[in-house]
Amino acid sequence: MRTSISTQKKHRYDRPQALELLSQLPMGELMNLAHRERMQRFPENTVTFVVDTNPNYTNVCVTGCAFCAFYRKATDTDAYLLSPEELAGKIGTAAAKGATTVLLQGGHNPKVGLADWQAYISTIQAACPDIHIHPFSPAEIAFMAEREKCSINEVLQTLWNAGIRTVPGGGAEILTEPVRRIIAPHKASTQQWLDVCEAAHGIGFKTTATMMYGHVEKDEDIVDHLLRLRELQDRTGGFTSFIPWSFKPGKTALAGQVEQTAHPARYVRIIATARLVLDNFEHIQSSWFSESIGAGQLGLLAGADDFGGVLVEEHVHKEAGHDRQATLDNVVTIIRRAGFTPARRDSYYRVLETFDPPMPVGTGNQESPSID
Repeated sequence: MRTSISTQKKHRYDRPQALELLSQLPMGELMNLAHRERMQRFPENTVTFVVDTNPNYTNVCVTGCAFCAFYRKATDTDAYLLSPEELAGKIGTAAAKGATTVLLQGGHNPKVGLADWQAYISTIQAACPDIHIHPFSPAEIAFMAEREKCSINEVLQTLWNAGIRTVPGGGAEILTEPVRRIIAPHKASTQQWLDVCEAAHGIGFKTTATMMYGHVEKDEDIVDHLLRLRELQDRTGGFTSFIPWSFKPGKTALAGQVEQTAHPARYVRIIATARLVLDNFEHIQSSWFSESIGAGQLGLLAGADDFGGVLVEEHVHKEAGHDRQATLDNVVTIIRRAGFTPARRDSYYRVLETFDPPMPVGTGNQESPSID
């Protein structure tokens, strides 16, 4: 007989209970539990967001993940590798539009070495000294260590010495090997991804943690992913946030193995489950960009306290046929319409600017956001 989770005292959810949250608990009950936990952590009712840009310095990648429509072979006519000056120019344009963070990722390009990474960083720092550089996923770092025939710690220390202090948590996908063997057999393994994060946290980096669901994984895989993150966070405390998104089939090789895309309700359930299971994570992100606006807003009522980024430039999702655009004013309005006070943050989740709170219900109408 199913245990009534809602009547239990606050405790750490084990694997069977986490599976129950994700797959069995009624949606309303699950959202209520997660929202209550979120409000205990953030009683001021604020939802944060960041203004960022996600240029890719190359689209050449030898990993060839089945879920990716962005990568190209070096011989493809539309393959590219930007120079440091070209990349800095793109970031300068984004900074002029208000971006404060650059999420810098490319792929597994054998022609890009550690010295090239250093050149990208130093050129951006010189051209855009006020922008925060948030570069190179754990999977890329593992690949770079292999390419340079050095340790992961040596790659991370080089980035630290260059002034980098945060690392994006991309490349996690699903942290179970049976799934990774299907969707990303040539990418860093589950243990390698976790090892890079642990080493980064040991040096002093803060990292995010991601998850891409909605393909060949099962509920058990999602729960195992969360529990592995929680276990590592217990040891290091280095994760700042958890960021899930659904697989976008588009023109990917994996599309033929996925009968239908994940329903927005699945996204909300994962957000809520993450808030309850990841009890040692401060921030959970619900995104207007990776899902729909409505799903993103529901995520804010299901435990999330962050709304992701106002992206000035993004290509990976766009190549998979998922192209969304919004301005800062749009995102502020969307957050308000969900009943929260919007606040712009930096990559450390420090609030830089707080906007007006939502109007009390029944006192007036707020203009609907215009999304092109």
